Amino acid sequence: MKLLSRSEEIVLLAIWRLQGNAYGVSIREQVSQATGREWTFGAVYVPLDKLNHKGFVNKTLSEPTSQRGGRSKCLYVLTKTGKQALREIRRVQETLWEDIPKVAFD
Repeated sequence: MKLLSRSEEIVLLAIWRLQGNAYGVSIREQVSQATGREWTFGAVYVPLDKLNHKGFVNKTLSEPTSQRGGRSKCLYVLTKTGKQALREIRRVQETLWEDIPKVAFD
């Protein structure tokens, strides 16, 4: 399995945290809050499209809502493969950080 990019990892983690309420705006708010930087919609939707294409997320439409003028939201949910990809990137990062001396941060 190919490793996730940093933006893919952040977006996947946001989707996992949002537990069924992951759509463009909520994902953007979650990643902006977590990173302390404002993310554009393009910065969210590019990795979302890649993750959907790779099978790491499933994209479904919500019921139409009156708040959205009768339009549906595109909701995203992690797949089993997406969770495995997150576990793998975490394992790699932990392995790489393992031998970095704490003195390096002083």
